[in-house]
Amino acid sequence: MPDTRETVSEGRHKTSDYDVTKVMADFRFKPVDFDTLMAMGRRNIEALTQANQLAIEGVQAMTRRQIEIARQNLDEASALWRDLVQPASNEERLAKNTEFAKKTMEKSLTQSRELAALATKAGNDAAEVLYRRAREGLDELKEFARSATTR
Repeated sequence: MPDTRETVSEGRHKTSDYDVTKVMADFRFKPVDFDTLMAMGRRNIEALTQANQLAIEGVQAMTRRQIEIARQNLDEASALWRDLVQPASNEERLAKNTEFAKKTMEKSLTQSRELAALATKAGNDAAEVLYRRAREGLDELKEFARSATTR
């Protein structure tokens, strides 16, 4: 076993023959551009905020329309009850009830379609914002990776 005290006391150790600069010459430290990453994150949050706002506005529009529909339906039901308490023959009452039921079914179907369209529009608008931001984010990430490799 060699005497390491002698090589250490001379200021040279076997590991000092190892040239770190040669090994590290190919290693290029590329610092991360945190400003770019933060800007990307900020744009992601802005897109989420915008999508949430669109979704909330859609829910509000649906709620307003549902309230309008409920008022119209109550007014029509009140009118039907007023007609029913008026003196009339059984045939006339049956005809009025049948006509009211037919109109109510048709109107319910139309109103349901209208509400479904409002919900679909709100969902699509919010999803479009997120989809657009995802595409932009992927492009930004690709450019970020490209710029990081050229530094």
